[in-house]
Amino acid sequence: MNITQRLFGELHGQEVMAYTMTNDNNMSVTCISLGGIITKIQVPDQAGKVENVVLGYDSVEGYLHNTAYFGAVVGRVAGRIHPAKVEIANKTYELSKNEGEKHLHGGDKAFSHVIWNAEVKENQDEVSVTFTYDSPDGENGYPGNLKVSVMYTLTNENELKLSYQGISDQDTLLNMTNHTYFNLSGNVKRDVLEHELTMKSDAFLELNDIMLPTGEKVNVTDTAFDLRKGKKVRAGVGSQHPQNVKVGNGYDHPFLLSENQNEEITVVDYDSGRKLIVETDQPCVVLYTANMLENTGMIRDVKTHEYLGLCLETQNLPNAIHHAEFPSIVLEKNKVYSANTMYRFATVES
Repeated sequence: MNITQRLFGELHGQEVMAYTMTNDNNMSVTCISLGGIITKIQVPDQAGKVENVVLGYDSVEGYLHNTAYFGAVVGRVAGRIHPAKVEIANKTYELSKNEGEKHLHGGDKAFSHVIWNAEVKENQDEVSVTFTYDSPDGENGYPGNLKVSVMYTLTNENELKLSYQGISDQDTLLNMTNHTYFNLSGNVKRDVLEHELTMKSDAFLELNDIMLPTGEKVNVTDTAFDLRKGKKVRAGVGSQHPQNVKVGNGYDHPFLLSENQNEEITVVDYDSGRKLIVETDQPCVVLYTANMLENTGMIRDVKTHEYLGLCLETQNLPNAIHHAEFPSIVLEKNKVYSANTMYRFATVES
């Protein structure tokens, strides 16, 4: 196993470095110091052909206006907060607004758009890159000087482990995720409509007209949201369920996980034979099937369009600061935030 480093580009006079972790099974993961972005994950198909299975760019320029958050670390808080005024420890804070009147994915120039420090570590059975960032008090309206880290670890079991940590000198909010778009076809040969999703989830959060949870938990039974025995992405795209239609025909919903760290999510592309297994210690995953991905650019050699990838954003529940019934995302002063997610790649016959 090894890690290679190279210059990826420059941003505002600062170097952006790329780190490629490679294991003994021809799997590799490339991430960059800009946004902690995962730019490539190369894994074999059932015939042993190694191809890239995530959406991304090969230059800094591609990520300068990364409105789709391709591969990025998202924070301080993933998802939308509305109203963008929050009360923490009896004080009111105005968060920056970057989607109309809403605060989205931590605001402008949030974790996804800044340059992180990096440290690499190589062992016999795993290699890792740890990104660290000091978010100053008041950044995007949040209180507290916050130190955060994200460690990406690649193992010889074809596992990519994501470990998040954070600590603040004031009470603040923290709910991080990763916004990688997966496409198991390899080098984006097809869209993800034929990808089959299986998820251990009995309920999802209903969304209102501005894409925020109403607080209602909806049972998945007899809907396109019932992924417990597996469904193709196409099922949600073609569904006339008002919630599927509301988000642009597909999925952009928080699913409440009924199990943790027990193969609770799997994605299979039967044409390539690739399989992705996701395990997490977080209570929910936002499944997004790129319904809103516009036909406005290129991702490497492919024109962007709807359903080109799918995101599995493991996290706490969105807009939790405005829902007392949701688990709290308040990080108390000097307490340690921790979250963990693992992506394991395999083939259908293994």
